[in-house]
Amino acid sequence: MTDQMLSVARESQPEVAGALGYDNVDFRKGILERIPLDDGAADIVTSNCVINLSPDKSAVFREVWRVLRDGGRAVIADIVADTEVPPAMRADGQLWGECISGALSEGAFLAALERAGFYGLSVLKKTFWRQVEGARFYSVTVRGFKFEKKAGCRYVGQYAVYLGPMKSVTDEEGHLFPRNVPVEVCTDTAAKLGAAPYASAFAVIEGPVSSFSAGPDGDCCGTDGSCC
Repeated sequence: MTDQMLSVARESQPEVAGALGYDNVDFRKGILERIPLDDGAADIVTSNCVINLSPDKSAVFREVWRVLRDGGRAVIADIVADTEVPPAMRADGQLWGECISGALSEGAFLAALERAGFYGLSVLKKTFWRQVEGARFYSVTVRGFKFEKKAGCRYVGQYAVYLGPMKSVTDEEGHLFPRNVPVEVCTDTAAKLGAAPYASAFAVIEGPVSSFSAGPDGDCCGTDGSCC
């Protein structure tokens, strides 16, 4: 973010690269709300407790989505609160520096990622961090995927079967998938469910739906005896 920070990073780069055994790092000057990368340039974006410090987190999440390629993922570790941080606490500069005042509630944090366009959100890790003035703060690691909606979505006889273990699930677009029940989906949803992170939980099959039924052990099987 500053010339001094970049100077320290670049001066230390040879020593760090020597210790690690490889040198594939590129340092660029910029701020979170305007990431200095082209659209779709990154396979993965990681962040370790700095988005908390941004006054415009929605802009940061939009930028992360922009620089990711279609199918890329973001893995973000940050501090969240169990409730909305009170105004008096937000006015405390010391607590801003301690990653307290800038914290979103966990619900607001996940909602902001969804609004930015991320799919398949998962909380990979959550641990208690601190309690300040009655508010509890947690360290969370969240993963989300970029999925660009394709133009010309149409129904061509594709079905998605949720394999469990939950009784049913609902995706970000409101589609309900009861376990082991083929649900007709459009080409866009079929492409999404056939990729990470959904692929391990769904079978995307070609119709007709009547060719699939529940086997004796509850598995979804075709009339030829093959399992989904």
